[in-house]
Amino acid sequence: MRSHPALLAFAVSILAAAPLAAQTPARIVYTFEHPQLQPSKYTITIEENGAAHFVSEPGLPQQGDDVFPAPVDRSIHIDPTLTTSLFNYARTHNDFATDCSRHQSNLAFTGNRTLTYTGPDGHGSCAFIWAADSTLQNLSDQLGAVALTLEIGRRLGVEVQHDPLGLDAELESLQDAVKDRRASDLPNIAQQLQTIADDQQVMVRARKRAVALLSRCETTPKSN
Repeated sequence: MRSHPALLAFAVSILAAAPLAAQTPARIVYTFEHPQLQPSKYTITIEENGAAHFVSEPGLPQQGDDVFPAPVDRSIHIDPTLTTSLFNYARTHNDFATDCSRHQSNLAFTGNRTLTYTGPDGHGSCAFIWAADSTLQNLSDQLGAVALTLEIGRRLGVEVQHDPLGLDAELESLQDAVKDRRASDLPNIAQQLQTIADDQQVMVRARKRAVALLSRCETTPKSN
């Protein structure tokens, strides 16, 4: 029995495409930009297993801030619940290829946000200042909370070396942000918190705050 040339070519194309699809993991990229905030731009690239990478660009120094802005480029880990919610949302909303922005002229500018999905099953992107869907806005806010934690972690790393007296106020600010859900995923800065908790030269109150925050970390990520 002879093989039909068209069927044979189709089979070969399927076999050739299969390895390529297997090598294309699903990925979500979140980008935020606001020229008056610190950092002024950051990107979080998220894999489906929760592994992620954070890259930020500093804005101009702000008056009265003793911690000079600096870029961050490091691997992080995203909470499994947030990771699952992000990928589920993308796949049930056309891979983010939708008009997701709330179109109202009187909305305050809070930053430009972009979510992009790429994977073997499709790709898409949407941009917004305020999301039309409250669920998407909440997911964006949660990613912003991750970014805030990382920025405060950067500041803590500077202060523990150059401004230990500023640690107590910084840690108090972080505690308030965690309480208000403006900061999250504390395990990503567990190393900085542990350094403060172990440093006998740091005031006792700041060390106690660091210990309290460490108690909220279920796991400690590996240092980079």
